[in-house]
Amino acid sequence: MFLWLEKLAEGERPKRMKLDAAPWSVHKLAVKTAKHTLWIALALWTGLTFVGYFTPIRDLTHGILDLSLGPWEVFWVLFYGAATYGNAGFMREHMCKYICPYAQFQFVMFDRDTLNITYDRQRGEPRGPRRKTADPRAEGLGDCVDCSICVQVCPTGIDIRNGLQLECIGCAACIDACDQVMDKMEYPRGLIRYSTENAVEESLSRSEIIRRAARPRTLLYLAVFLAVSTATAWSLLSRVPLKVSVIRDRAVLSREAPDGSIENVFSLQLTNASEQARTYRVHVAGLPGLRLEEAHEIEAPPAGFGNTVLVLKVDPEAASAGAHPIQITVEDIADASVRKTEKASFWMP
Repeated sequence: MFLWLEKLAEGERPKRMKLDAAPWSVHKLAVKTAKHTLWIALALWTGLTFVGYFTPIRDLTHGILDLSLGPWEVFWVLFYGAATYGNAGFMREHMCKYICPYAQFQFVMFDRDTLNITYDRQRGEPRGPRRKTADPRAEGLGDCVDCSICVQVCPTGIDIRNGLQLECIGCAACIDACDQVMDKMEYPRGLIRYSTENAVEESLSRSEIIRRAARPRTLLYLAVFLAVSTATAWSLLSRVPLKVSVIRDRAVLSREAPDGSIENVFSLQLTNASEQARTYRVHVAGLPGLRLEEAHEIEAPPAGFGNTVLVLKVDPEAASAGAHPIQITVEDIADASVRKTEKASFWMP
């Protein structure tokens, strides 16, 4: 998206290079200002949407419109906006080379039958310039005209003719550029193409490349991918749209109520992770006669929170002194399948 905005503001790459090399002028300042304004707007939008994972996005948007955002929300919107602006606007290929782990993983996972971007040395070498009407074989040349366009379009600046390298991000810009040159020279496409090292060296057909794909390494990768995908799908399908947090009142472990029972106090916070308003009921268990001082029905808006204070009671003779495990269950009144049970401890004096 940053590259698209840069192209929109400054034009194609040759035009951008010419603009960068030109002395500063009103026109250059206006174009650069327009580009960076678009970049900053997009960066701030990414910061806003990221913080929207933690502060409901509607509340966050309203807070921006009426200038009522909290200091931490402002900080993180600006922080992630600045990170996007720096990474996508200036770091670019350095992110791919030195920070993104893919470049490090790909050589561990690759072998000579892995499909990747490959330069056909047997067809392309020896490289060199020639007239379009010349017969390259008569001049002792391969199909590569040594125009270096494949290097110019590479976002990481590598020469794919030297073989697959750590910096290659698989964007295939070199393939498109080389095919255009082959079309102009009326040579067959595919001097740079998706292939494998063995296929290029042994001149394997497409069917042979596909047949070699079914080998232990790729089958193992496929099995791992399917296992992770299945586990992810299962976790999403079985996900309960409710989160429950139970915190004991730290001021008093337990206290004796006017009716002689023993009380423990807890703070209960609910997160409604669904897109509809819900009303929840609280149940307690774990000790004989354990009960709530009063029945609780907690309402939570869509993608919002609900809070209440629970006062749990038990008769003095129900348990011995010390901590005893109990369970606090929160259940949706309208849908019993939406329920969560949290463990806590009831303290007897």
